[in-house]
Amino acid sequence: MSNPPIRIGTRSSPLALWQAQLVQNELKKEQVLSELIPIQSLGDQNSTQPLYEMNVQGIFTKALDQALIDQRIDIAVHSFKDMPTQFPKGITILAVLERGPASDLLVYTSKEKEWPESATLGTSSLRRSAQWKSRYPQHQTTTLRGNVQRRLQTLKESDWIGALFAKAGLERINQIPTSSQVLEWMIPAPAQGAICVVGRTDEVDSFAAVKRLNCEITFRATQQERHFLRRLEGGCTAPIGALLRPTKDGWHFKGGVFSLDGTEKAVYENYFSKEAWEQIGEQAAQAVLKNGGAAIMSELKTK
Repeated sequence: MSNPPIRIGTRSSPLALWQAQLVQNELKKEQVLSELIPIQSLGDQNSTQPLYEMNVQGIFTKALDQALIDQRIDIAVHSFKDMPTQFPKGITILAVLERGPASDLLVYTSKEKEWPESATLGTSSLRRSAQWKSRYPQHQTTTLRGNVQRRLQTLKESDWIGALFAKAGLERINQIPTSSQVLEWMIPAPAQGAICVVGRTDEVDSFAAVKRLNCEITFRATQQERHFLRRLEGGCTAPIGALLRPTKDGWHFKGGVFSLDGTEKAVYENYFSKEAWEQIGEQAAQAVLKNGGAAIMSELKTK
């Protein structure tokens, strides 16, 4: 008797479905059948209120976690950057797929030389907002929520100079406008551009095909970025960025924390050997905390 199809839980947005279908297609190559089970998250149900005001850990993942625990799905597919650093009891990582672009992207309505002095920019991210204000202190940011298509449409109907997005999200659904540019100077969210597959801890051995989808380089990089985030005691909405890239001889890390208005920052950048990868997140976090990060985090917790 053949095994039943693996039930893949996913959010119902076009981007989330694209990511789940990628996992489904990879499983098909492994001769494993699967079906998609769309589940609406709290973050999808409330697409107007700023994420930081909702004060919910795992706002985009909680509904899928519950579906896993209730055994309504077998695995769940997430944008890794949306996941809390602490998983619910009984849920674990099965695979982290090869990473896509980690960069942030500016989609603009006018070029920089045409920007007014008091320009406004759309973003749903405190991290992007803080880093933008650090570079352009005269600018204002305003809340931009909804799926990718809705955010692009909102930008089109606004009088803003532009809006900020994750490049990977726009690229995956073929929605990158020609009027856009990669922000190489902006530190992305920990695990941005990576797709994570989770399952129930007590059934790990049942999903060998899923575990084979794991990219070890991406797994190591995102693990250390998320360790950095956890040590700073920041949630996935905090103005904290981290990126660990493989180099020819080892790893390059850049990460930091920013005040909400962008006037204060504590950033750490360094190269590491291949063998040192398990200590990178901890070492980087300690360096940031000692060099102004602790004071910034303490101030953020009073907001």
